[in-house]
Amino acid sequence: MAGLHLDRGTQCAFNTGMPNTFQISRRSFIKRASLTAATTGLPLWFLERDLARAAEQVADPSTSPNNRPGLALIGCGGMGSGDLAGAAKFGNVVALCDVKESSMKSVAARYTQDGKAPAMFSDFRKILERKDVDIIVNGTPDHWHSLINIGAARAKKDVYGEKPLTLTIDEGKHVIRAVRDNKIVFQTGTQQRSDRRFRLACELVRNGRIGKLQTVEVFLPAGLREGPFTAEQTVPEGFNWDLWLGQAPKVAYMKERANNTFRWWWDYAGGPVTDWGAHHNDIARWAIGQDGPIGVEAKATVGPIDGGFTTCKEFEATLVYANDIRQIVKTTTADSPFGGIIDPKGQRNGVRFTGTDGWIWVNRGDLSASKDEIYTTPLPADAIRLEESSNHMTNFFDCVRSRKDPIAHVEQGHRSAVVGHLIIIAMQIGRKLQWDPSKEIFTGDGAKEANTHLARGMRKPYDYSYVS
Repeated sequence: MAGLHLDRGTQCAFNTGMPNTFQISRRSFIKRASLTAATTGLPLWFLERDLARAAEQVADPSTSPNNRPGLALIGCGGMGSGDLAGAAKFGNVVALCDVKESSMKSVAARYTQDGKAPAMFSDFRKILERKDVDIIVNGTPDHWHSLINIGAARAKKDVYGEKPLTLTIDEGKHVIRAVRDNKIVFQTGTQQRSDRRFRLACELVRNGRIGKLQTVEVFLPAGLREGPFTAEQTVPEGFNWDLWLGQAPKVAYMKERANNTFRWWWDYAGGPVTDWGAHHNDIARWAIGQDGPIGVEAKATVGPIDGGFTTCKEFEATLVYANDIRQIVKTTTADSPFGGIIDPKGQRNGVRFTGTDGWIWVNRGDLSASKDEIYTTPLPADAIRLEESSNHMTNFFDCVRSRKDPIAHVEQGHRSAVVGHLIIIAMQIGRKLQWDPSKEIFTGDGAKEANTHLARGMRKPYDYSYVS
């Protein structure tokens, strides 16, 4: 622990989900790091380094109970309500919005105090008009992410927005412009950037611990392949189906479209490509350290059933980055092998980095390597350090107070979402494509057709004018 000086009585802020200030001794510091190492499997040197950094930070007095921002949730489904639960540790829930009245009322019941429930709306624009709302938590389906984020930014509301950032590449440009022009704080919900395992894996790769990086393999759970579905279904009472569809094409109501299975329809999401793919492709890009790939090819290996979900169940893609780095992305199922040994535990959801001197495997529960020394040996003092966050929502609220960019700021969210969108476009066109990550356009053979997929037609009135 060279360079670390923590005497008994030293005051420090240790991030445990809520900013807090307490007295910590050197002995308790070491004990805390050792216990965390034992429970997480992370190396002690890495945890000591994280705790030492936390010890240098001073608790922000603006976290007092009298300085809690007003929160509003737009999209009261499972993911949105989960995000709100994390945000509610830092602020007061004052408003809710959902096109499904029953979902909204269910969430409202959890935040009703002294008989007073949060205000409820079906039109999110009403929430953006409220002076008591400071922060928007956007938990809507993918095809609504961009318009709500843009509207919130124009209303000067800070935003915690679920992944993927957008439905198309072009939407990302509009979101970035709105966030930056209005100087709001935006956090993309790719929370693996706030997971120590993933940060350590990326730092080790960036610092050449496995030699020259050659291949990044991203393994994702397969999507759903079901159908055909009954076309004529009755819209449930209290559900605004037209508003739920938003920019997407007008179609008859179908519960398989509107429930949590929305992500298996191209009209609203990207299937497995942008579901788990949004998380793991973000980590791959973080470790590679480049804005994006320069080439992509992809194919569906298990397609949809006629009259059922429209996204593929399984796919394979290869992305090429500068410096001859290849990223392979593919789905796996319980009965489909990796096509090679990935890790000794047989896990099928995670990221493997392979270099000239070894490999590193990481997912939400495991970090392992071809040799233990790859991660147990401390990095030198002058090593590349990635931004640190141990809690995604805490990081967001810290930045709301400081007005600094959070760890998954809007440009990071966009660039990582682009990886998934490139895969989808290559899959739909069925050919190898070249990509210019700085200009964000396709070049070379097939570029003319591919560039028509950068944006989609938006059904009126749910285009950009809807939040002007």
